[in-house]
Amino acid sequence: MIRRAFAAISLTLLLALPAQAIDIQQVTSPRGIDAWLVEDHSIPFVAIEIAFRGGASVDAPGKRGAIHLMTALLEEGAGDRDAVAFAEAMEALAASAAFDVSDDAVMVGFRTLTENRDAAADLLADALARPRFDADAVERVRAQALSVIRSQDSDPGSIAAIEMARRMWGDHPYGSSLTGTAESVSALTREDLLDAHASVIARDRVIVSAAGDIDAQSLGLLLDRILGALPAQATAPLPRPPELQLTGATTVIDWDSPQTVVRFAQAGLPIDDPDYFAAVVLNHILGGGGFSSRLMDEIREKRGLTYGVGSSLSNQVLADSWGGGMATANDRTPEAVALLRQIWGEIRDGVTEQELADAKTYLTGEYPLRFDGNRRIAGILAGMQLMGMTPDYINTRNDRVRAVTAQDVQRVAQRMLDPEALEFVLVGRPAAMD
Repeated sequence: MIRRAFAAISLTLLLALPAQAIDIQQVTSPRGIDAWLVEDHSIPFVAIEIAFRGGASVDAPGKRGAIHLMTALLEEGAGDRDAVAFAEAMEALAASAAFDVSDDAVMVGFRTLTENRDAAADLLADALARPRFDADAVERVRAQALSVIRSQDSDPGSIAAIEMARRMWGDHPYGSSLTGTAESVSALTREDLLDAHASVIARDRVIVSAAGDIDAQSLGLLLDRILGALPAQATAPLPRPPELQLTGATTVIDWDSPQTVVRFAQAGLPIDDPDYFAAVVLNHILGGGGFSSRLMDEIREKRGLTYGVGSSLSNQVLADSWGGGMATANDRTPEAVALLRQIWGEIRDGVTEQELADAKTYLTGEYPLRFDGNRRIAGILAGMQLMGMTPDYINTRNDRVRAVTAQDVQRVAQRMLDPEALEFVLVGRPAAMD
């Protein structure tokens, strides 16, 4: 079963790059497929990341969960091989292909030794262009998807997250779980899966990045080998950006538990906003810096109201938000929520020079610590392309963080943060809120 991929392209993924310069080549295959490449011939191995724009957001009306289920079935047999034969063929080549999905993209992570890359590429080409959707595989993976849905329906954290998404984005695909509902997934047919495949797996939707033991010419030929048999165009249009619908309300969902799960959110800002890096630093000081953040210090350390609390900037392809979460005892929920609002507002008065220095030191210093090889680089480059970023971003990011001043942080805090505009979703049995 594929990993469950919620909501947004992770900010930490996009910022997880080494401190040294990375040489990105922009490659175009003989058949016109564009890719980014970082060559590294130190080991005979190549990692390729493929993303198909649209992802689960192009589910057909009434078919929510179809692309999630279809993606999970891409590794369950292709061409002349059933699920077992396909897995054995990949294993024999010491290769792997992992399939995942978010609301913004269907993602494929391909790893192969240099000596086996052509044979492994042929297997991946079959998985993408000739999936079997065998009846036994469909029912087995459907059962797994239904199990995930049941787990979400019985987990207060998932309930809170899904309800917050609904309140933020309404009937846009971002506003519902990409796994679908038990009813929608149970009703999916093989024909629905074929339609879901055609709606997103096509050359006009593809993004590619590669890192490792391959040159530009060889990569172009390999991409045509993997993707050349796909249709030129997907059958479903890309969705339009949603409008943020938050009103500053507090929604309480009754749940029999001694604790209340708290989710909060407000408007965010896109990564191309001039204040974006000031917001990154601000968020680290406010709630993204773990035990060094104000939210953790005030709500957990000083008052013991929660085990953990944090905030994050969430950037999806079509929308942005700023929020976070915590869990607290039912009888102390009003106090915790009121304190969170207070801290959210107080930071608009400014941050200290020590807070600023510590945040910038951490954000720039973690850069090389997150770098762990070609697989990571390929994934980051694909995420950057999906978000519309340019190759020079990775070598200028730290300088842009260092350039943030205390005045920049205060400006973006006053521009963006409004404690009265925070939307809350509470799942539990909290004491009466003021």
